[in-house]
Amino acid sequence: MIVVLTGGTGGAKFVDGLRQVVSPQELTIIVNTGDDLEWWSLYVSPDLDSITYVLAGLLSKERGWGVKGDTFFCLQAMGQLGQPIWFQVGDRDLAVHLLRTRLLSKGKTLTEATLEIAAKLGVQATILPMSDSRVETRVMTPIGELSFEEYFVQRWYQDPVESVRFAGAAEAQPAPGVVDAIMAASVVLLAPSNPVTSIGPILAVPGIREALKQTQAPVVAVTPIVAGVAVSGPTGVLMAAQGLPVSLAGVAQAYHDFLDILIADTQDARAAEELKRSGLRVYCAPTLMRTSDDKANLARTVLSVVYGESKAHNASDPS
Repeated sequence: MIVVLTGGTGGAKFVDGLRQVVSPQELTIIVNTGDDLEWWSLYVSPDLDSITYVLAGLLSKERGWGVKGDTFFCLQAMGQLGQPIWFQVGDRDLAVHLLRTRLLSKGKTLTEATLEIAAKLGVQATILPMSDSRVETRVMTPIGELSFEEYFVQRWYQDPVESVRFAGAAEAQPAPGVVDAIMAASVVLLAPSNPVTSIGPILAVPGIREALKQTQAPVVAVTPIVAGVAVSGPTGVLMAAQGLPVSLAGVAQAYHDFLDILIADTQDARAAEELKRSGLRVYCAPTLMRTSDDKANLARTVLSVVYGESKAHNASDPS
């Protein structure tokens, strides 16, 4: 079983690559829910939705979120009625939020609602929220504390960031199946997602980081930083706010206590060599995912590194 921790657009692209090269039944995707929000009284889970749409073949490649070919008639009508429309929800996307909210109102957990929605959309991989408890990523700025979606979508991540916290994380528990999946995995992959606000909330849930330390599976991260610059979004700003260097070394530092292998971009070959001196296994590969082939090739490369190492280890083991 291949377990992936993911969030954000980079994570969705990476999962898109994986689904092209491995059987979906082999994939268990653990997804960030720190971005979840209530919108028009509906429970919206942006990262869960993106992963579900990717695996169902429904994700809009042009936007990187939402359903391909969606319409926005409801959004337009809500705007005409004087309601907020800064968080742009398409009509088909809205149907998923309606169903999720209905299932939750009937007593289903977020895990149960996620699995039911995925099944109805024909997804064969297992998608798990990081927790059934509410954990909210909060971004402190000079104008006050914002939810992640307020910071990222409403205000276009233009505010300086002073700090980030994960409200509710200390009291949360991993969703059912999350820790078991990590412990039973053949490999655990951390997608090239924002280490602070996409992977950070997952790691903040008590028990998950400990499972990553204890699992016998190799834990492999793909960098979201190339040549000292974030591939997309405010990753660099958020890493700096949390005291992490905006570099390959900063990615390694974020995961230092459980990371076995780091996949760096070929542009960071020199930085990779420096990290290797610390004992970390680092491999360079093209990590930018501009096309469908790029995504599949990166997934193949990551898996070949992992399983190639495993074969080499078994060949050298006299037992």
